[in-house]
Amino acid sequence: MTVAQAHTPAIPRLPAFAGFAAMLAAAGLPLYIHAPKFYVDQYGVSLAALGAVLFGLRLLDVVQDPLLGRLSEALRAHRATAVAAAVAILAGAMLGLFAVTPPMAPLTWFTLMLTMVFSSFSFLTISFYAQGVATADRLGTKGHLRLARWRETGALLGICLAAVIPTALIGLTAQPFAAFALGFAVLALLAAGAMRAEWNAAHMPAASGFGPVLRDRISRRLLFIGFLNAAPVAVSSTLFLFFVESRLNAPGAEGPLLLLFFLSAAAAAPFWGRAAERYGAKKVLGLGMALSILAFGFALTLGAGDVVPFALICLASGAALGADMTLLPALFAARMARVAPTAAEGFGLWSFVSKLTLAFAAVLLLPALEGAGFQAGTANPPQALTLLTLFYAALPCGLKALALALLATTDLEET
Repeated sequence: MTVAQAHTPAIPRLPAFAGFAAMLAAAGLPLYIHAPKFYVDQYGVSLAALGAVLFGLRLLDVVQDPLLGRLSEALRAHRATAVAAAVAILAGAMLGLFAVTPPMAPLTWFTLMLTMVFSSFSFLTISFYAQGVATADRLGTKGHLRLARWRETGALLGICLAAVIPTALIGLTAQPFAAFALGFAVLALLAAGAMRAEWNAAHMPAASGFGPVLRDRISRRLLFIGFLNAAPVAVSSTLFLFFVESRLNAPGAEGPLLLLFFLSAAAAAPFWGRAAERYGAKKVLGLGMALSILAFGFALTLGAGDVVPFALICLASGAALGADMTLLPALFAARMARVAPTAAEGFGLWSFVSKLTLAFAAVLLLPALEGAGFQAGTANPPQALTLLTLFYAALPCGLKALALALLATTDLEET
């Protein structure tokens, strides 16, 4: 082996990125769908208390992301070790949440475990996307798109698995959530092991901080587009269960429809990525945004019993989500490669603006619905159902249209 060969970095293993993305995505869904109900049913914790804890932790999660970006950058010379520690914390906290009887007040234990999950998850996500910027440069032309295609497809498949497995385990074991947590811990160790050789800091430039990202006009535009584009997903995610149950009058259909939505996104993501490599990411992302607007526009016409038309909307809007998740982060990563190549702090900001939309959706929409007389699980007045439909369908259309207009007027200097 020559000296040059000894210092040539290995070809990146893209399946390892897909597996790590699947593990991260699988960590998120159970926390919002299953954890609150599990602690209510198992330990009698007040739902209102759990809601207050989740809101406080979500605010902490939003605020700490830029700081975790700085931490990831500070530890980049030891990123493999830092990631291994964070994966251990994430897996251990997931086991503590679902598989360990609380050794203290259940609400206190819930808060501690969720704080560990949120913090380690955010650190890992920021480090993972920052590493992707350096890795994509070694993949040649369209490297950011190739990496994003593998990464986001893996993430969407992880979401699908997390949506299905806890429910499927209910009939197979007396402790389904403990079994899920154990399976997640195994997946986390396998995914971390597969990614171990990919955390390479040797060829990264010096840290650049937030300044180059915030001073760059295109980076600021992409962050704002990311905010506007994530807002419709936050709105529809917040209201999805209410819309299916109350507007469509189809309680029990939420799970299959949600799974259909994410399966459609996972199936579509590779096709969006390939199309972007051929025709350009900006143009293809614009088509995905237009499809999303069209799908949510049709949702405005739905009423009680329209489950089949809504399933078609889930297919179309899920496919559009595949474009959002694959192409917009790839465009931001490509910009970071130019203005802030270490990228950790840039993706700390990206994570911050993405999560901020969830906080806005919860704080603004749910109180407005309650003020209009909406109550989940009961017969609702027409004005409450109308407002629910406007929030679920019309508001995302407007936000997505703004994001599309801003994207169309942004010169991304694609090669």
